[in-house]
Amino acid sequence: MNDVFAGLRRSIVGAEPRRPADFDRRPRGERSAAVLLLLSDEPDPSLTVLRRASTLRFHAGQVALPGGRVDETDAGPVETALREAREEVGLESVGVDVLGTLPALWVPASNYDVTPVVGVWPGGPLRPVDPAETASVHQHRVSELASAAVRATAVHPLGYRGPAFVLPDIFIWGLTAHLIDWMLDLGEWTQPWDRAREVPIPRDYLRD
Repeated sequence: MNDVFAGLRRSIVGAEPRRPADFDRRPRGERSAAVLLLLSDEPDPSLTVLRRASTLRFHAGQVALPGGRVDETDAGPVETALREAREEVGLESVGVDVLGTLPALWVPASNYDVTPVVGVWPGGPLRPVDPAETASVHQHRVSELASAAVRATAVHPLGYRGPAFVLPDIFIWGLTAHLIDWMLDLGEWTQPWDRAREVPIPRDYLRD
């Protein structure tokens, strides 16, 4: 495995819970879920995200990490994240090296406690398995995500402010952006950026 993951591997062990927003996200949800921070094993790793279908009941059109609800048959959050990634983007879990998990975070909109799972894989093309659930799959390099050119503070019409990634093909905000921001910090990849640069969240990414 690339030495580029040395900082991330070191930071995951004993990582402290993070408050990645302007409210308390300590676990208290009625249900559990897991998401996968999937990085390719390359000198400049790529991270996989997906855009949810516009026809979904919740979070339609928003960008997310592969993942979903923990089923009763799942052995834990790692199995959940890998299973959901297979169902959503066609990932073969046999090639994934799981570096560990991060402390769970509460998502008030769904009342889920979400556990981030960090995994490294050889890389390659992924695709939406079910277009009714996943509209598109995107892979962006860590160097691009860390670049000040794409980083901004997202502004919601109701007053929310948080990190955002303004990419050519997608707009990432909310919990997904916080988790990517956290990953960049843990991996020692964060670069200086202008937190005073505020951008409104595009309408297509605002739907609940």
